[in-house]
Amino acid sequence: MIKSVMKPESLIALALMGFSAYLMWHATVLPIGWDGARGPGGGAFPFWLSMIMFVASSGIFLRSVLAGVRPADLTPFFEPGMLGQVLAVVLALGVTILLMPILGAYVAIPLFMLWYLRFFGRNGWTVSLSLTLITPVVLFFFFEVALLILLPKGITEPLFFPLYAMFF
Repeated sequence: MIKSVMKPESLIALALMGFSAYLMWHATVLPIGWDGARGPGGGAFPFWLSMIMFVASSGIFLRSVLAGVRPADLTPFFEPGMLGQVLAVVLALGVTILLMPILGAYVAIPLFMLWYLRFFGRNGWTVSLSLTLITPVVLFFFFEVALLILLPKGITEPLFFPLYAMFF
């Protein structure tokens, strides 16, 4: 009897392909084309980013299927000590997502980055704080000023009124 075994990367690639397809379908609720006066439609960035993710996942899936399953591929996916670290990051990301509507993206994301870089990744304070402080500025200019996509601000929204007055 031939036993069919899928490698972990095949399963993850399939899951990412399905998730990408869902995101592309959901992005088409908004226009994904180019509006000559305003630039890309509201769904363009998520649609094309999801398309890139779908193509990359498809490549990983095809490569893993064409390579076949070797005995070395049947070793455990996670080493015993790694599962705790993966769960810690997943939990921290979940907390970050829960904090976004309350504190806003410009506070929740830097808090996650500070935790990840300084305490989880054990980087120095200089690297951790500089990346943590630069990231919300880059996010603001990229999403809100360049793409005109508003990110959730939560209780920090009144702090953005002067910036809106300057850029809009």
